[in-house]
Amino acid sequence: MSWNFFMTIKPLSPFVDIVRHASKKTGGSTRNTNCKVKPKHRGWKVQDGHTVQAGHILATQRNLRFHPGLNVGMGRNGTLFAMEPGKVVVTCEKFEPNWEHTWVQRIYSGRGDQVIFKKYFNIIPKPQHNRFKLIEEM
Repeated sequence: MSWNFFMTIKPLSPFVDIVRHASKKTGGSTRNTNCKVKPKHRGWKVQDGHTVQAGHILATQRNLRFHPGLNVGMGRNGTLFAMEPGKVVVTCEKFEPNWEHTWVQRIYSGRGDQVIFKKYFNIIPKPQHNRFKLIEEM
C-alpha cells in the first residue's frame, strides 16, 4: 500500500523535473594580476671616497658592468666586495680584452679599432698604526 502511495503523487509544476544547478561558477577569465615581483636593488652600494670594512658589498650587478680592481673580490653572482678595510676609489681605465676568447668576440665585435674603457672599483688600504714594539731575540 505504501508503494502505490508514492506513485500516485504528481508534481505540482512541470518545471520541477527539469531543474539544473550550475556546476561551475561564472567568474570569467582572469590574468596574472597578483604577480608582484620584488625589486632587486642592483647597482652601486658605496660611492667613491667612502670608507669601508673588509667584506662590505660595493656593487651588485647582473651583467659585468663594474670590474674588480685592487683589494676587491668578485662573487659568483657578480657582486663586488671589499677584501681589506680602506677607502673606495672608482676609476675608469682602459680595457684590453683577449680577442681570441669567444665571448669577447661576440660582445665586442666591430670594436677592435676603438679604445674601450671600463669602471673599476679599488680599495686603498688604511695605513698601519706604526706602533710596533721591537723585541730582541736571545
